[in-house]
Amino acid sequence: MLDVRRLQVLRAVVTSGSVTAAATNLGYTPSAVSQQIAALERQAGLPLLERVGRGVRPTAAGRLLTEHAAIIGQHVAEAETALADLRAGRTGRLVIRYFATAGAALVPPALAKLRAAYPRVQVDLKLVDPGEQLAEVERGDADLVITVSPRQQPKDGIQLVHLLDDPYDAVLPKGHRLAAKRVLDLAELADEPWVNNELSAGPCLERMLEACASAGFTPNFVVESDDYATAQGFVAAGLGVTLIPRLGLGQRHPGVVVRRVRNPEPVRSIHAAVRESSLAQPALAGLLDALREAAKQ
Repeated sequence: MLDVRRLQVLRAVVTSGSVTAAATNLGYTPSAVSQQIAALERQAGLPLLERVGRGVRPTAAGRLLTEHAAIIGQHVAEAETALADLRAGRTGRLVIRYFATAGAALVPPALAKLRAAYPRVQVDLKLVDPGEQLAEVERGDADLVITVSPRQQPKDGIQLVHLLDDPYDAVLPKGHRLAAKRVLDLAELADEPWVNNELSAGPCLERMLEACASAGFTPNFVVESDDYATAQGFVAAGLGVTLIPRLGLGQRHPGVVVRRVRNPEPVRSIHAAVRESSLAQPALAGLLDALREAAKQ
């Protein structure tokens, strides 16, 4: 296999016309340049230079390799430029995973700021179930995931960055016997029929069930729903009550009332999980800052 460094030495000799001039340009001794050329000739199996007066000129093989050395040099320069752009955050690719309610509230404004600051960074954005995001970043399939804080500590090399705490509110039909109260004790809903808004078991459903257990009851789910908007429709129809995280109440059904809950107040903590090895990427650091800013809003 031809040595790339020796090819560049050959190119310097051919371009300058002599071993001595090439040595001066490269900062080598003439002896070191001659040794590199001799080693390259052994690799090529052909003479690469011939003497002409006090200088040298390339043989046919020397001209061929010099042309390829120029192409290789150009590619190396392009690679160095691309690497510098990546290191500075001007280019690259970020793989981001999120769950629906966090996506609606946090991701759009954060991505707008990212695109303004790093327009050449590509973003791979995908919606993932809340119970699956952490596994994505632990496997290395994602650079950043927005997730509800897990019960278990993440694997080594994964850092959790707190974004916000998202409390749950009670959603009742208009005209409900408790609708006139501004704040409800969670135990007051113990005997009500409930609308489940989380079909799949996961951290969001866990927070609701844990709070109800602390208030001394298990919800009697009479209706199953898989999203917050549909759940509000069932509540508005008088089929039950439910708890919905505040981020999930962006669009409220006109047939419901929303009330704060206490004793206890269910809360889900939302974090960004990132690989610590990725934190040196300027674009990723910029995205984290933008997510924190969006969370404050």
